Amino acid sequence: MSYYFSKTLETSFDETVARVIEELKKEGFGILTEIDVKETLKKKLDVDFRKYRILGACNPPFAYKALQAEDKIGLMLPCNVIVQELSGGKIEVAAIDPVASMQAVENAGLDEIAVQIREKLHQVIKNL
Repeated sequence: MSYYFSKTLETSFDETVARVIEELKKEGFGILTEIDVKETLKKKLDVDFRKYRILGACNPPFAYKALQAEDKIGLMLPCNVIVQELSGGKIEVAAIDPVASMQAVENAGLDEIAVQIREKLHQVIKNL
């Protein structure tokens, strides 16, 4: 089982980030964190890296349910979505598969929550 699902687009990086955020909103997600990996690596290591953004997406009702089922599930939250620049001007968007990541937790109470979040994240990727 893959731990993510993805889609490659031929749009600009910034446009793609904006579209991803908009599609996440449609599925009830907000962005809790946004990490610009390119900028961070330049600042911390003085190295050049491709455009790469990590979006920490959270769907509050589902996060609340997950926290009720497993008190340490916060270690696995939020759901990360990446946007990265590929060669040839293409942009890849990838989202974590929560069903795959929840297998490590071994809590049956999280199974249905993970399936529902997977469906929402799949819809986000599909709509891009």
